[in-house]
Amino acid sequence: MSACTLGVIGGSGIYDLPGLQDRQEIVVDTPFGLPSDALVTGTLAGVRMAFLPRHGRGHRLAPHELPFRANLHAMKQLGMDCVVGISAVGSMKEHIEPGHLVLVDQFLDRTRGRTQESTFFGDGCVAHAHFADPVWEPLRQLALQAARKAGATAHDGGTYVCMEGPLFSTRAESKLYRSWGVDVIGMTNLQEAKLAREAEIAYATVALVTDYDCWHETEADVDVSAVIAVIRKNVDLARRVVAELAQLVAASPPISAAGCMQHAIMTAKEAIPPDARRRLDLLIGKYLG
Repeated sequence: MSACTLGVIGGSGIYDLPGLQDRQEIVVDTPFGLPSDALVTGTLAGVRMAFLPRHGRGHRLAPHELPFRANLHAMKQLGMDCVVGISAVGSMKEHIEPGHLVLVDQFLDRTRGRTQESTFFGDGCVAHAHFADPVWEPLRQLALQAARKAGATAHDGGTYVCMEGPLFSTRAESKLYRSWGVDVIGMTNLQEAKLAREAEIAYATVALVTDYDCWHETEADVDVSAVIAVIRKNVDLARRVVAELAQLVAASPPISAAGCMQHAIMTAKEAIPPDARRRLDLLIGKYLG
């Protein structure tokens, strides 16, 4: 069995991960509440894995309602070294077509109401993680290889602008974001990337393009029915990517983000209150002594 473990957070339309051996469903409680749903664990290609549907089975949770902290903490509790977030996105460039995949390497934050769900820290313990490169490059490269082996048209790199939602963009917003040179637009993955870094989990995003947002002059404006139609066509593709990724992870040197937070904690150890120590023990207890 591979020494590296792999978590998968499934986005819109991806509510299960078939093919797992020794499959178990686990309800994980965390210091930050319950995650979006029960997690499913098992093995694939000799890799120990955990799967979580980001919006819950039946798509019950809107982007601004997601318990991001609980979701990533649950992955940490289950011992996941790496997490891949699969996400439906809109394309902001002509050549990135619906049905393509983008292995993004940068993010822009346009969310407004998610401060609490964007960090494990605060309330007695301050930390500032290094985040210039928000995606863990060794994992992203494996995901890119997996996407191409699965038969996808996969773009190497790109900037994901994370908007608040749950409404889609106005036309003015869409044209503004295009003027910034971004590649795709979505509502979820940036918070996961931030929390993964604080949890010392290697993180990458597989962005599944469903539409052209509303900037495109000749394509129909985005609506839910069009998005769902593309998602349904590509659920199997996303699952094939995960299967290929598991094989690549099994054959590759272990990927680890351990040590990211070693020098990030600003608060003096003696000043961190007991409640904060308990809440953060899994994440930084080894650095607090």
